Amino acid sequence: MMCEVMPTISEGDSAGPPRGTGSVPNGSDQEANFEQLMVNMLDERDKLLESLRETQETLIQSQAKLQGALHERDMLQRQINAALPQVV
Repeated sequence: MMCEVMPTISEGDSAGPPRGTGSVPNGSDQEANFEQLMVNMLDERDKLLESLRETQETLIQSQAKLQGALHERDMLQRQINAALPQVV
């Protein structure tokens, strides 16, 4: 299974908004950016949960196959023990 790696999320310029341009920082832009970040995080969480479910299902199937193989091994071992002469 291949895992997608998300790009690094920049938290913005440490210098803050541009100065001297006469523009006032817009709170709605920050809210929109925050909302988009939350949506992205929820989408990523959903992908990870789906991957976890698939992995758990695969694990359950593998454990069932292992139990079947162990049972078959035990049966074959009993058949071999019954067919071979016992050394005293």
